Order: sequence, then structure tokens, then C-alpha cells
Amino acid sequence: MSEDIRKTEQEVPLGLFGVSKERKTPSVDMAQVVGKQDILFVCLDTLRYDAAVEEEEKDGTPVLNHYGSWEKCQAPGNFTYPSHHAMFAGFLPCRYDAKNVADRELLFFPKSIGLGKKVPEGAYGFCGSTIMEGLEKDGYDTWCVGGVAFFDKRSDIGKVFPGYFQKSYWNPSFSCPVKDSTKNQVDFLLKKIKEAEKERHIFLYLNVDAIHYPNYFYLEGATHDSYESHKAALRYVDKELGRLFAAWKEIRGGTFVLCCSDHGTCYGEDGCQFHGVNHPIVNTIPYKHFFL
Repeated sequence: MSEDIRKTEQEVPLGLFGVSKERKTPSVDMAQVVGKQDILFVCLDTLRYDAAVEEEEKDGTPVLNHYGSWEKCQAPGNFTYPSHHAMFAGFLPCRYDAKNVADRELLFFPKSIGLGKKVPEGAYGFCGSTIMEGLEKDGYDTWCVGGVAFFDKRSDIGKVFPGYFQKSYWNPSFSCPVKDSTKNQVDFLLKKIKEAEKERHIFLYLNVDAIHYPNYFYLEGATHDSYESHKAALRYVDKELGRLFAAWKEIRGGTFVLCCSDHGTCYGEDGCQFHGVNHPIVNTIPYKHFFL
């Protein structure tokens, strides 16, 4: 071990994750959320950060704009499968300028994996392999409404994520090639929440796949996917989320919402196509959380 490393170890106060104890004030106190409100986790699958910000600035997404600006974040993974394993374990997208793992704001803290036994200020410390398992133990009804093939339950791998929830739903009208996929998901949810027990809080995960390929049909006259059709898909999704948020608030009351992408996607930048590769556009995503 070098002298410099020994000096660093001696001089830096070690806290959570073995790094500096300095942490920013939490943006939300999850103790005021868990057990008191529904939690709605909306994943805008494949949404690029630059597209989200451009539409925000042009007011192409008035519903999402109403709930604050996008935060520039690092994606947990470069395609759906690794990214969701991380997020479902509590490791949501972290801010873009994070320099070490302690810079991550943990809204959900998995207590059993050796990251330190003290739950960070503002976080919900859960017991179990996923957020959903922890919330279920604390009385939540956990729902999943799938979109992309990793949630469709038609294959063994497509059953993994839905299996984390008490209730999981998918049908072909929710899938990527269907132009009205988000409308169909929202229509389905509006019926389900009317039937749900009002006494029991819900954790809902919604995988919105309209922005994922193919998305060319959201742009009039387009014959192939592009950055412009990607943004057009986001504008379509924003309108449908407006219906969901309004109904959820009216029927279910106050709700905490997590809204983010799981990864971005390329349309020819540096010769890269789509995602599943480490490119800055793939690894940079939008994130926000807010209350209805």
C-alpha cells in the first residue's frame, strides 16, 4: 500500500460506503411518504436526456413540466435489464456530477447488503431483495404494468421483473410496436384504480415503452426512427400521463411520483445505434421526483 493511499485512509472520515461522511440535505423525507401515500414509479423507457430537456424548454411536455425540471443523471445500466435490477434494489439514477457512490441520494436503502447499517437521513430503509418486497412487508400492494419485452411474461426472462410484484399486468396492446401503447396502459390503469382498495397503499411501477423503438409512427411522414421521432413519442406520452396523474390524484389522493428513464439511445452518434453500449447519450438520462 502506497504512502498516499495510507494518508488518504487516515485523513478522510469514513462513513457509509467507506467514503466521506459529507452528504447533501435530502430532497425528500421518505418517512413522510412510506405508509402515508401511494408511490408511482414511471419509467420512460429509453428516453434521452437531451430530448427530454429540449421538449421541456419548448413546452412540448406541459404535464411533466408542471412538476419541475429534469435533473441530469447517470443511468444505472445501458439497457433495460441491468438498469431495472439496480433501480428495483433501490439504486435509482444518481446525479450526473457524482464523484463517488456516497454522492448518490438514496431514497430507498437496502439494509442487508453491507453498505452500512445506518439508514441515511431521508431514506426508506427496507428489508428484502427489492423495494417492492420491502414495501409489501410494510403493507403496500405492489403493481407492475409492463411495456417492453422484459415485462411481457411470454418468456422465462420476461417473467423475472413481473415476478417481483404482487400483481403484474401485460398484454400485446401495451407493447412497443403499438402506436397507442401508452393510451392503452393508462386506460387499463384507470379501471384498476377505481376497483382498488382505498385503505391500502399502492406501489405502482409503469413501464412506458412508446419512446423505445419503433417510434417513427409518432412523427408524421417518417419511415424510420430518429431523434425527431423520439421527441414526438415523448410528446405523445406526456399527454397520456396527464390523464393518469389527474385520475390518480382524484381517486387515490396524494401520491409520490418517481419519473425517469432507464437509459438513453443513439441514432447514429459516433456510429452507435440504439443502446446496450456505453456511450454518453446512452449513459445520460433525465430524472425527477415530485408529489401529485
